[in-house]
Amino acid sequence: MLGTIKSFFESHLSPSESADETNRLKTYELASAALMVELMETDHQLDERESREFIAVLEETLELDHGDIEEIVELATNEAQQATSLYEFTRLINDNYEYNEKVKLIENLWRIAFADEKLDKYEENLIRRLAGLIHVSHSDFIQTKLRVKKPAG
Repeated sequence: MLGTIKSFFESHLSPSESADETNRLKTYELASAALMVELMETDHQLDERESREFIAVLEETLELDHGDIEEIVELATNEAQQATSLYEFTRLINDNYEYNEKVKLIENLWRIAFADEKLDKYEENLIRRLAGLIHVSHSDFIQTKLRVKKPAG
């Protein structure tokens, strides 16, 4: 799945010598979106609530246009069963994100995981692994989980 999504990202916003700073930043943000797609597929059930939360996160944090959002969602649906590699995306995040941006990514992953009102053990495991791979402290991992899990009000 991530191979297809990576191809989409590269064809739309590949960093290059001639790319301006905005496009390079968008590429790194799209690496985060790829990790969110992987999380949605972890429990092998694409829940409509997770999809809606994923779209909301993309609209709020990545400022993608509607066409790109639709294409990313389509890729996630069509490529759900393919093998994945997280390294290429976590490397981009580690090389280009400040710590607070990494924490925000973990928080967004929790938002998607809790969107269907149940936390699958595989979702939690993936978020834990990603937090470790992008060097987010265990304390921040737990704090973001509790912040997102806390009922509104």
